[in-house]
Amino acid sequence: TVSARFLMLRQQQRQRSGGPYLSLADYVAPQAAGVRDHIGAFAVTAGLGCADRVATMEKANDDYSAIMLRALADRLAEAFAEMLHQRVRREWGYGASETFDLEDLIKGRYRGIRPAPGYPACPEHTEKAEIWKLLDVEARTGIELTESYAMLPAASVSGLLFAHPDSTYFAVGKIGEDQVADYARRKGIDQADAERWLAPNLGYEPARQVAVGR
Repeated sequence: TVSARFLMLRQQQRQRSGGPYLSLADYVAPQAAGVRDHIGAFAVTAGLGCADRVATMEKANDDYSAIMLRALADRLAEAFAEMLHQRVRREWGYGASETFDLEDLIKGRYRGIRPAPGYPACPEHTEKAEIWKLLDVEARTGIELTESYAMLPAASVSGLLFAHPDSTYFAVGKIGEDQVADYARRKGIDQADAERWLAPNLGYEPARQVAVGR
C-alpha cells in the first residue's frame, strides 16, 4: 500500500568532477532489488507561542529581546532536529556505536542526511505536504503550512531522513524542461505550475502564457 510518494529531482548540469548526476532517490533501494529499505520523515518546532511574545516585545519597543527570542527559537528548533536525527541513527541501528564529540556532530561526520523540501537537494517546497499528510503534522505538533508552504511557527524544521552510507548533501542546480515536464506529470500538476515552484532551478526560459481576449 502506498502511503506517500516523494518526488525527487536529478542533477542535469555537467559535473566538473566527472561524478554521477545525483538524486535523493539514489539513496533508497529500488523495489526490484528485493532489499527492504527505509526513509524517515520528521517535523519539529520550538516556536509555539513565540510570535505572540515577539509582538508584545515589539509593541514595548524592545526590539533587542524580540530579535533574541526569534534567534533562540530558531536555534532550539535546529537542535531539536539534530537530536531527533541522532535518536533515529541509534534506533535504526546504523549509528548505535557512534562516539562523536560536539565538533564531529556540528560538522556532520555521522552517517545519513536529513534534507528538507525547499533546500538544494530537494528544492520544491510543496513536497512538505506529503510529510504533513504522512505524519499528521498539524494535528500532532501545531505546525501549519501557509499557501506558499512556509512553516508556522517559523522556528520549525521538517525534512526526510536517509540512512544510506553514501548519502550526502548536494544541490540539484539548474534543470531542463524535459525533467520539469516529467516532474509535473508525476506530480499531477500543470507544467506551468511546476515551473512556478521550481523557478530558481529552471535552466531555460519558460514559455509565457498569453491570454487572448475576444
